[in-house]
Amino acid sequence: MKENKEKLWSRDFIIISISYFFLASSFSLLMPTIPIFLSKELGVETSKIGIVLSSYVIALLMFRPFSGFIVDIYSRKPLLILGVSLFVATFFGYYFAATVLFLILLRFLHGIFWGMATVSSNTVAIDIIPASRRAEGIGFFGVNSNIAMAIAPYIAVNIYNRFGFHALITASLVMGVFSIVAVTLIRVPIRKKLDETPPISIDRFILLKGLPIFWNQLFISFGWGTLVAFAVLYGIDIGLQNSGIFFLFLALGLVLSRINSGKLVDKGHLHIVMQVALLLITIGFLTFASFHSIYMFCVAAFLIGLGYGTLFPALQSIYVNMAPSSQRGTANSTYLTGFDVGISLGMLVGAYFVEKYSFSFMYNMTACLSFIAIFIYRFNSIRVYERNRL
Repeated sequence: MKENKEKLWSRDFIIISISYFFLASSFSLLMPTIPIFLSKELGVETSKIGIVLSSYVIALLMFRPFSGFIVDIYSRKPLLILGVSLFVATFFGYYFAATVLFLILLRFLHGIFWGMATVSSNTVAIDIIPASRRAEGIGFFGVNSNIAMAIAPYIAVNIYNRFGFHALITASLVMGVFSIVAVTLIRVPIRKKLDETPPISIDRFILLKGLPIFWNQLFISFGWGTLVAFAVLYGIDIGLQNSGIFFLFLALGLVLSRINSGKLVDKGHLHIVMQVALLLITIGFLTFASFHSIYMFCVAAFLIGLGYGTLFPALQSIYVNMAPSSQRGTANSTYLTGFDVGISLGMLVGAYFVEKYSFSFMYNMTACLSFIAIFIYRFNSIRVYERNRL
């Protein structure tokens, strides 16, 4: 009973949460507007927009596993400060973006530093969270990122329409500086120093026993990629004046889902939470693809937000619970890499579906993949987790 009363909302947990919110906000301000910038100002085709958007995810895929390894070996706070600072500095490059090739290279560089910053932030947060309230803590920590990724696009569309792309970059830089300031104030728990550096092996870069969960995750994260890349363009395509409102209702679903989902996971209802979340995501995407009124647009956003908001902390807890503390960075890296790959596929394959068929077809396919993910989880992922959890 004493363990269940461990304090979650400590000074350092609040600060790392604030830092992560600003970090995610700075990045998310550009996510929905780069496609508009490429399409309207540079005249780039939809299929090539997917390449630009996915270049940062390819960088994440290549370098994120190394970030997990480094975070497990070296002091975490200096790495966190370095990663966030380099990530924020890269925003200056967007002032000079005038060609597709330049943006591809810039997004690739940004992806490297985003990977370092997010792995470090997640690992430091989990070090701070009491073990008995881990899923609950992960849920509340993650919601900072989810709110930022949902609200920032709505704000971004309005800034872009009124003041232009350069004003948006300046706003991202300001958010990033706030994140750096917050990071410097965090007190990271002291870890036991390793007697020797562990030998280099694949398991230091990716959690091998979590790979079956990883494959399941690709079906889930595909949909998030289609949302961040094409939700605003889809709204414009069906005649909505401010399709950025989608992200406000997405944020509402994300926030409300965190009230009890983490507590339910900590109480042993992990598998029920995961399956309900996947079902909500499936229904949300079907609604999104099938109904084109502003009201159903918002209902779909809320359902998708509710589903992903419930799923994020539960899925991250699965990876963390299968890894010893010495591989916590690797576990977080594997979890985040699963989203990197799935989001990249969502952007690239989604762009192809839109070009070849339509936005509605793409989101119907996304709903099908989410539905398949329910069966993969039920008949394979549960067994893998129960066999390997610590």
